[in-house]
Amino acid sequence: MSPLISPADLAALLAGRPGPDIPVVLDVAGALPGARTRADHHAGHVPGAAPLGLDEDLASRPGALGRHPLPEADRLQAALRRAGVRPGAPVVAYDRGNGSVAARAWWLLRWAGHPADRVAVLDGGWEAWVGAGLPATAEPSAPVPGDIEVRPGGMPVLDADAAAGVVEAGGVLMDARVGPRFRGETEPLDPVAGHIPGAVNAPAADLVGPDGRWLSAAALAERLGALGIRGGEAVGAYCGSGVNAAALVLAAEFAGVRTPAEPVPLYVGSWSNWCADPARPVATGPADPDRLRSRP
Repeated sequence: MSPLISPADLAALLAGRPGPDIPVVLDVAGALPGARTRADHHAGHVPGAAPLGLDEDLASRPGALGRHPLPEADRLQAALRRAGVRPGAPVVAYDRGNGSVAARAWWLLRWAGHPADRVAVLDGGWEAWVGAGLPATAEPSAPVPGDIEVRPGGMPVLDADAAAGVVEAGGVLMDARVGPRFRGETEPLDPVAGHIPGAVNAPAADLVGPDGRWLSAAALAERLGALGIRGGEAVGAYCGSGVNAAALVLAAEFAGVRTPAEPVPLYVGSWSNWCADPARPVATGPADPDRLRSRP
């Protein structure tokens, strides 16, 4: 599997003969704007898809570590087993937004030790599936319980000091929030507005086109390359609470800018963790243009 799978390709896999290569489909709901909710799932979903909630299953309780900290390993394992995830089984996640909530599920599966080539995000999500005229149902799903074992540590994670270290090392720290939040013009969710000094703005919303489908690998590579993202150099991604930034990690792999063996590290606590400490510096306004001009 590539990190992204088209609705047609997923439909073909689901129509195959029952066996170990039939994908487990995760319908990921979340509190982010435009994300699917549990009510949306019950109204209609991909046949057989198991519902997972961002707050209920894919994050721990909010606190000093951020608004969506990493879930406890046993809690994540229980949720994935309820959804039918087995060791090495292909898994496809989708949402109803820009793909970021599904990307959080993709990232967590990788962090839990699931093979990189056995997990993907549905390109375009629910809207693309329905738009392609593919089957949907309101019937409750009843997946056979899985037996995945969550082994944390499969993806690199940054804390606040390590995120600052990316900038200090001359690397690229990407902020996946929209421009007004990055610049500190508005902050609807966290108590402090602004961004980590030295970070560059790379909105996750810009990774998809007007039709909700992800940009091509070439287009994503061009965007990330313009920021200076390449293999072998210090890099990191963050957002408000570690959800939207997962889309940057996925985009870098899909574009071939980073490999599954060398993914972009994610600052899971993100801005909600950074700004919780008044001793940490805060920057406002646009990114320093010299940081971009100095990178070939």
